[in-house]
Amino acid sequence: MEPRTRGGLRCCMSPRTPTVTEQASRPNVVLIVLDDLGFAQFGCFGSDLDTPHIDRVAGEGLRYNRFHVTALCSPTRACILTGRNHHRVGMGWLTEVPGTAPGYSAHIPPSAGTLPRMLRDSGYSTFAVGKWHLTPTWERSAAGPFERWPLGMGFERFYGFLGAETNQWSPDLVADNSSVPAPTTPFEGYHLTEDLADRAIGFVRDQQHARPGRPFFLYVAPGAMHAPHHVPELWSDPYAGAFDAGWERWRDAAVARQQQIGVVPRGTEPTPRPSWVQRWDDLPADEQRLCARGMEVYAGFLTHTDAQVGRVLSFLETIGVLDNTIVLVLSDNGTSSEGGLVGSANYHRVVGDHEGDRPETLARVELLGGLRSFNHYAWGWAWAGNAPFWLWKRFTWLGGVRTPLIVRWPGRIGEPGAVRSQFCHAVDLLPTILDACGVEAPRYIDGHGQLSIDGRSLLDTFTAADAPSPRSTQYFEMVGSRSIYHDGWKATTDHVGPTPVLERSLIAGSHRFEDDHWALFNLDEDFAEALDISGRHPEVVDDLVARWNAEAEDNGVFPLDDRLWGRTSVAEPPQRPPRRMTFRPGGGPVSELVLPELRAGFRIIARFEAGSQGTEGVLCALGDWNQGWAWYALQDRMVFALSLHGTVFRAEADVPIGAGSHQAGVKFRPAPAGGGLLMFLDGDTVAATEIPTDLPARWQHGHPGLFVGHDQGLPVCDDYRPPFSFTGTLHEVVLEAADPAPASPPVSSGRHTSDDALRHE
Repeated sequence: MEPRTRGGLRCCMSPRTPTVTEQASRPNVVLIVLDDLGFAQFGCFGSDLDTPHIDRVAGEGLRYNRFHVTALCSPTRACILTGRNHHRVGMGWLTEVPGTAPGYSAHIPPSAGTLPRMLRDSGYSTFAVGKWHLTPTWERSAAGPFERWPLGMGFERFYGFLGAETNQWSPDLVADNSSVPAPTTPFEGYHLTEDLADRAIGFVRDQQHARPGRPFFLYVAPGAMHAPHHVPELWSDPYAGAFDAGWERWRDAAVARQQQIGVVPRGTEPTPRPSWVQRWDDLPADEQRLCARGMEVYAGFLTHTDAQVGRVLSFLETIGVLDNTIVLVLSDNGTSSEGGLVGSANYHRVVGDHEGDRPETLARVELLGGLRSFNHYAWGWAWAGNAPFWLWKRFTWLGGVRTPLIVRWPGRIGEPGAVRSQFCHAVDLLPTILDACGVEAPRYIDGHGQLSIDGRSLLDTFTAADAPSPRSTQYFEMVGSRSIYHDGWKATTDHVGPTPVLERSLIAGSHRFEDDHWALFNLDEDFAEALDISGRHPEVVDDLVARWNAEAEDNGVFPLDDRLWGRTSVAEPPQRPPRRMTFRPGGGPVSELVLPELRAGFRIIARFEAGSQGTEGVLCALGDWNQGWAWYALQDRMVFALSLHGTVFRAEADVPIGAGSHQAGVKFRPAPAGGGLLMFLDGDTVAATEIPTDLPARWQHGHPGLFVGHDQGLPVCDDYRPPFSFTGTLHEVVLEAADPAPASPPVSSGRHTSDDALRHE
């Protein structure tokens, strides 16, 4: 069957390999994708945060103030790299929870060829560093499959991490198709963003040494500005006191600067502070200090990230290729509210218990940004950072879907430093880049007929301020939040899903799809989406809702589901992890994603030989002091340490190990009043402790996984420092999990999923 056509990019049957002369004349492409950065957070978009290198790109290029994304990272990245709407390529939500409906499979199909593949087939070298987040959960282990890893989707080299986030001090690193340790330790000053800049420079340097003049596509996607907001103090301390006046005053000043520099039209009325964002002056002094410090760290993290971008661009300038390079800078969605009301020092906990997290975070304010934090700022700063818009990430209000876009291409920009106001979307980047590089999208890749491309080229806007917008209509949907743009109008629902619980309880809006109100905005007159005029124009609302339904049908949006992690009930791994798994030392980390859940109870058995001089070292460990567990020998005694949200529970044997052959064990049994942990050595109970809380379903966000015979990165507690390799002879470690709790019933496969069908959560 021929691929359907929807208008858009012209296709050809197959690429022709360009000559060496043709290759040398083609521009290089550097695509920089930041994460969770809002419309008002670059200096060139009105911020007072220090981003000189990105501001320089804007000053020598263009800023687009009506550029749109999808409101979440995986879907936006799918749009960027395929040029198709995210539901059409199976990325209606995140890769963490592949779904059964085609629009939510988390599997980009071979019929959606990617930008790096198209450029590679046309003679480009293709490199990616940083966050990927386009590989389904069940495929992110050493077993693969690798078709949806970066090398399977068109990149020739990759260095970064596959998931949504990772610890900047101790990341989950992959080089090409293999897990690798960081080149230095967090205690030696390692930082991921610096490492990614080093790798980006190295990829290009080595390629240009071997093939001078060959064009390259470099995709730079740092973990910044996604939490955890990790940065050395020398970057955050210069911001001390800068945010003490609070988020309202900061936002007001940002809006004034935005209007002054032209990224927001003069006279724009910004959206007011919503009820769920506390008045700064109503916060107690200790909470003000906590919130201000969280923003100081975020600001330092952004300035540090900007400096690493500057290093990459400076290298390209040094080797003489920057002026023949298209540089694009953007964010994949608006700011993140996941830190809650006052932020968190360890947001493993804040996801489920904001009030319980608050006193611990207040006590750890001086640790924010450092090795002992997994921090996120308060959501008042997320609101301020999206000025002048409403809401944030995960919502299809402009605060979630409108982000900065900066383009620099020397000699091809009509008015360097200007602002462009064409309505455009992430799907437009692929056709724009192909157009600039003289590459036509193929009709077939590896025998697979290709889906038509939804995006349209922005190339005409580079030189003509009055060039038409590439599209007149664009739908949006993210976890039940829906909106549509058409010819200057935008209709947006007030839907608020069941999770996160804090948003559900505080944000005003509808909790049932059938009760949703569609607000209406004339974005030509109301840039900030601030004035709902649906009551004046009900016929326009009806037309837009009908258009949204048609777009949703065409793109595979149904069935709607407004849950976050509750979606696990509708998607199962293709093969459940066995309850009993055996591990031996010497291998790489075992991804937590392929391990059985431990919260229903578990047993670990280790068989080893101990020497006569005393035994030390890690038998096995998962996670770190932010959250995780480790079983190890310390001064010839067995110890099991378990960190829950940074609180450590520890059991130490009351007898030495002694020389000879041993079988040791740890057993955890949950109970209604708490969990009991027992430790055994050669059949005798040698330690016990109570665990007065449930264990998590997932131990870490972005951790490499289970280590056997040693640890890596950050420790679980202060008893040791990685690698702390086991000094005896470890034969094997056996992990056995209890039977998991019964799965929740599946979601209805009907057109809409109402809250009634979700009450089992």
